[in-house]
Amino acid sequence: QVHLVESGGDLVQAGGSLTLSCAGSGSISRFNAMVWYRQSPGTQRDLVATITSSGDTAYADSVKGRFTISRDNAKNTVYLQMNSLKPEDTAVYYCKAEAGWGMYWGQGTQVTVSS
Repeated sequence: QVHLVESGGDLVQAGGSLTLSCAGSGSISRFNAMVWYRQSPGTQRDLVATITSSGDTAYADSVKGRFTISRDNAKNTVYLQMNSLKPEDTAVYYCKAEAGWGMYWGQGTQVTVSS
């Protein structure tokens, strides 16, 4: 069993910054990719950013240039640095680990951006 725990969500003013963390209960280097998603009430869960085991990254168009995903395999943690936050970034942010044998989700962390 793999446990992922997100943290770092908070209430922040528009234009501000936050860094989310996703800590794994074991080595995250075994996963093909670590992914951040977000979900607002009444909407589907959308992909925000991905980082592969080789360090390649990809971003949703809505966050390109503002968000940065990174990983620290020694700490079994993935980060999402979020800058220039907008009210439309308000959502619950989830971390997912993807492997050939399955995928695992964290419980989410709330990010609220006030205008």
